[in-house]
Amino acid sequence: MTDARPFHFKHFSLYHHRSTMKVGTDAILLGRWTEVKPTDVVLDIGTGCGLLPLMLAQKGVAQVDAVDIDQASIEEATVNFEASQWRDQLHAFCIDINDFQPRRKFDLIVSNPPFFNRYSKCDEERKSRARHNDMSLSYASLCAVARRLLKPDGRFALVLPVDVSKDFLQMASRSGFFLHKRLTIIPIEGKEPNRFNLEFGFGKCDAVVEESFVIRAADKRFTSQYNAFLKDYYLGL
Repeated sequence: MTDARPFHFKHFSLYHHRSTMKVGTDAILLGRWTEVKPTDVVLDIGTGCGLLPLMLAQKGVAQVDAVDIDQASIEEATVNFEASQWRDQLHAFCIDINDFQPRRKFDLIVSNPPFFNRYSKCDEERKSRARHNDMSLSYASLCAVARRLLKPDGRFALVLPVDVSKDFLQMASRSGFFLHKRLTIIPIEGKEPNRFNLEFGFGKCDAVVEESFVIRAADKRFTSQYNAFLKDYYLGL
């Protein structure tokens, strides 16, 4: 049975039972890590239930356009946006991002993109479309879309598994992007990292800002770093 209860944060709640992309640690860490400015106009590619726009709105941005190809996800994101205090700043669009033609370019593009390859596809078509990068949202098309829709001084931030990041870095470089920041995410203290948060720009920087983040200690409890990082979002912290 589907759990239809909303997920509650300190300053907003959201439903995610209909969306192909649920509330999860990857998106939460990306939303918290990504730096914003009050004047930022943001694009979220593959928004799912709308978590990233809500997190960035709490941090203070001018506007977020949230795009997803899945109709049920956009309907759920719209409900979540309308229930929030930032309803006038958040806009959801059900469209293939390759066909999205906004009136202006963006200061920041964020994405929690498809991770899985064709050999690990799930059976359900909606989830396959949302999660697999060999369909309409390949890594090549994601870079092309970011290049088309980002301002010359804009930032492009996303989360990726470590094992595909090398290929993506090469793809981003061919699209004219330079890596500016990287957060190495370690799931359990002493283990190998499994995710990177990456931020790109068009201009080459003197040195990439390198950071590391450990989610759980060896005893599986959340680290003090994790608790401090998310205290503005999670209830009970």
